[in-house]
Amino acid sequence: MNYLLFVDGADDAAMYPASQLLAVTCAADATVLVKFVGGTNDGSAASIDTVTLTVTADKEADVMKAIAQAANAPVIQGGVVTVADDVNSVYISSHITACAITLDS
Repeated sequence: MNYLLFVDGADDAAMYPASQLLAVTCAADATVLVKFVGGTNDGSAASIDTVTLTVTADKEADVMKAIAQAANAPVIQGGVVTVADDVNSVYISSHITACAITLDS
């Protein structure tokens, strides 16, 4: 199983099993939302964790495809795929420029 890793500029980090990926959507130009089953997992809307990716304008679909490919790829490198790491400037796509992590309440 692959795990998707995110680290924001404040050095907050979150890692999710790809199987907990709920949706990847384009919320607005240059913004992609990646939603996961949250830590409380009680089925409510509040139990969804959201990672907001800032991306190059008009490249949202490319970023969405890269995330899908990472989630479905054969397990490599211990099964951890860094999607966005603001601290070390490592991104699964050159079109990602930043991320922010919002945990369920």
